[in-house]
Amino acid sequence: MKQFTIPFTYRSPLISAIKENRKRNDKMKKDFSPTLLDFGPVQIYLARHFGFCYGVENAIEIAFKTIDENPGKRIYLLSEMIHNPKVNEDLQKRGVQFLQDTYGKQLVPFESLHENDVVIIPAFGTTIAIEEKLRSLGIAIEKYNTTCPFVEKVWNRSEQIALKKYTVVVHGKPSHEETRATFSHAAINTPTIIVNNMAETHILGDYISGKRSLDDFYEVFAGRYSDGFNAATDLQRIGVVNQTTMLASDTQAIADYLKMVMLDTFKDEDRFADTRDTLCYATTDNQSAVYGLLDVAADLAIVVGGYNSSNTSHLVELCEEKLPTYFIDNADKILSAEEISHFNFHTKTVLQTKGYLPQKEPVKILMTSGASCPDAMVEDVINKLASLFNSDMHTSELVRHFA
Repeated sequence: MKQFTIPFTYRSPLISAIKENRKRNDKMKKDFSPTLLDFGPVQIYLARHFGFCYGVENAIEIAFKTIDENPGKRIYLLSEMIHNPKVNEDLQKRGVQFLQDTYGKQLVPFESLHENDVVIIPAFGTTIAIEEKLRSLGIAIEKYNTTCPFVEKVWNRSEQIALKKYTVVVHGKPSHEETRATFSHAAINTPTIIVNNMAETHILGDYISGKRSLDDFYEVFAGRYSDGFNAATDLQRIGVVNQTTMLASDTQAIADYLKMVMLDTFKDEDRFADTRDTLCYATTDNQSAVYGLLDVAADLAIVVGGYNSSNTSHLVELCEEKLPTYFIDNADKILSAEEISHFNFHTKTVLQTKGYLPQKEPVKILMTSGASCPDAMVEDVINKLASLFNSDMHTSELVRHFA
């Protein structure tokens, strides 16, 4: 796989040594057991796969290269480059301005741009309407487009089934940049609708099967369907694609359920398009690695990443099913051996929890991070935890061990 040039401050000697060691010993990526970092009184189990993915490293490389190659120019990001506060803060320190926030709220008017400005499209991609708006202003968006190739793969899959007259059902979070972009690219070719979860999928299935009257369809799915959507006809042939960072098991369950509904209702297998799984490899690997991580009997889990990161929140969700889990965005959130500041992504609130570390030795901690989290931040968290237990082991010794 391509090696990207990204700021060295995002790299970690320890994590790099661990990942290279695991790669050498498991070239086919079949071993999802975690890596043990034994500090004596605290044992940290690192997931087999975590951290930066291909799309994220590609976006970061393009962004920083763009800054270096355009001195004196105004450089804008359409919205957050990725969902990691450290990376976005670093770009802003280099003079990059955001045109929109992560929810699409305008921060800098498009009308204030001119053709000499540089606009970087983030890894999530963007909508057809925004692409056309920027082109109308003379902005060369293709030159600085960091859209993840795995997101574009979903768009291509949507186009393929659209050509066969299928409606696209997008499994994703309606407010997420990637889902908005995928919805737009699908809707330009075929009727399109978004479902966020299985509960909404059951409702959609009831409309398809006729268990629910279509009278309130447009109210129930307001803001989730494309212009001109006709529920009476457009739900007779469907295919499912997804936001690439959703839980693989959820997308599979949604596709399986809708396929069953279509077959029961129309008695025709051709009514459902076989789109297969459109999750990216990193999402799949990271989630599979968490399942392997959870095979370890541990006291708690720590997940590191941006609080608005979809793929990270799903890793938290998996860990929460089995043991106490703390979602943090950097090592500073570990306030002491007694207290931790962490994020509840269900309620979107920051919590302060005391007594999060059990009074025993060794304390066993499971750890992973999202696809937009720099490895250096994971090492910082490891060092912070080790320091709480006054461990004699230093990470430099671990680097030698895994080299």
